[in-house]
Amino acid sequence: MSKGADTRQRILERAAPLLNRHGFQGAPVSEIMRVTGLQKGGLYNHFESKEELALAAFDLLMERINRKVMEVHRSHDSPLAQLIAHVELIASGGTRTEGGCPMANSIVESDDANPALRGRVSKVLEQWRCLLTHTIAKGIAAGEIRADVNSDQVATRIICALEGGHIFRHFHNDGRYLDQMGEFLTEYIERDLRVRS
Repeated sequence: MSKGADTRQRILERAAPLLNRHGFQGAPVSEIMRVTGLQKGGLYNHFESKEELALAAFDLLMERINRKVMEVHRSHDSPLAQLIAHVELIASGGTRTEGGCPMANSIVESDDANPALRGRVSKVLEQWRCLLTHTIAKGIAAGEIRADVNSDQVATRIICALEGGHIFRHFHNDGRYLDQMGEFLTEYIERDLRVRS
């Protein structure tokens, strides 16, 4: 990696938690300068704008989370086990980063004032929904998940429950909300999705 690429990566590593905690739009440039140890000119040598830095930081955090999620999926052969492990990983806080869940934070932040972030969030949500839909479809094909299950509806319910749990957890500074969503979803999968023998 070149020196410029190393510096860019170091800026992202230091700025991403701050941007996640204070908002990808709302974090002051002065705070970004403080945590990175660079002046404004040093930052803008590597990023054309604060928005470009914020989007790159969001991408970095989501890449890390995606790696964890895919590791969980690869560690289980059964689609049903993958689905349960996926829920447990997120509900246990295994994908949280400093400042909370970047997806939940960005969903709240990415209104019409930031179309670029909104586009990134939309893309990640769609990738997540597709991963879950595909896992559920594999479970149906394997005879583990009921054939009459609507995989798109189930994926949407899982995402909404987990992200809602993250939002409540963050707002109340209380992990029980995310724990409750994890328990609810695990029961839902076992009770309503699993094929009964």
